[in-house]
Amino acid sequence: MKEIQVYHVDAFTNEPFGGNPAGVVPDATQLTEDEMQKIARELNLSETAFLMTIEDKDVDFRVRFFTPTQEIDFCGHATLAAAWTMATEHGWLDRATSIHFKTNIGIVPIDFSKRGEELQSVIMTQATPQIKDIEADIETISKLVGISASELDPSYPIKLGSTGIWHLLIPVKTRKAIDEAIPNIDLLKDHNMTRGICTTHLFTFDSEEADWKLYTRDFAPAVGIAEDPVTGSANGALAGYLLLENILDKHTEHDFLIGQGEACGRPGQLHIKTSSNEHGPVIQVGGSAVCTIKGTVRLR
Repeated sequence: MKEIQVYHVDAFTNEPFGGNPAGVVPDATQLTEDEMQKIARELNLSETAFLMTIEDKDVDFRVRFFTPTQEIDFCGHATLAAAWTMATEHGWLDRATSIHFKTNIGIVPIDFSKRGEELQSVIMTQATPQIKDIEADIETISKLVGISASELDPSYPIKLGSTGIWHLLIPVKTRKAIDEAIPNIDLLKDHNMTRGICTTHLFTFDSEEADWKLYTRDFAPAVGIAEDPVTGSANGALAGYLLLENILDKHTEHDFLIGQGEACGRPGQLHIKTSSNEHGPVIQVGGSAVCTIKGTVRLR
């Protein structure tokens, strides 16, 4: 009987049962793709990260991400959860100041931030952001996300954004409207699946919290997740969109917080840092995490 170590880690929070839970399998080297999918389905979390050893001097682990229904190319909160697990449960914090994962979208470096000997947060550098237009009228978008068309914010464009996977980014006037949104899950699933969109991400500058620059909410039925509590990839794509659309000055470094998860009872926050290099904007997304469950999965 093969026993596989697994962790349940709440990401983008420092409180148990907050943030976004992810599964982490630290040693998946001998697992088949079918076994990884079955473990992800058994854990029944939005995503599970599977780490595999790799002979590559530039990276520490190959990582694959599975929802309960399928593999996806990248997942921000599961990346954070995996880095946190390796740092705190597998001694990585004692040997290095960072860890590098090879994913389907490329290499993702993650830096550790300590206070004394204790890990305080980790921050990942995501793929270079991209945006593109989407053909959709306001009434259609309103019906998909369950928000009155009058509550959508015309000050900012509805766009697709990506730092590895595509998200539908929808500006909303108020946090209240976001919290009260009741998306048509079936319609949204069909809409996003036919267009290669991973999640639909609502955002507003009306955060109601002094420390938060933005407040967001995310729906991902196209990959088997009705609502994702706190989303690293979608908020990274949002940060890239803000720069590429000149909503934030792309030539200035930015450092701010985004709040998410309140509407589904799993509050969390993300630390966003932006800069630029010769390839364009650089998006970093970070936060803390809490390991709430540690155990083994038995495979025959």
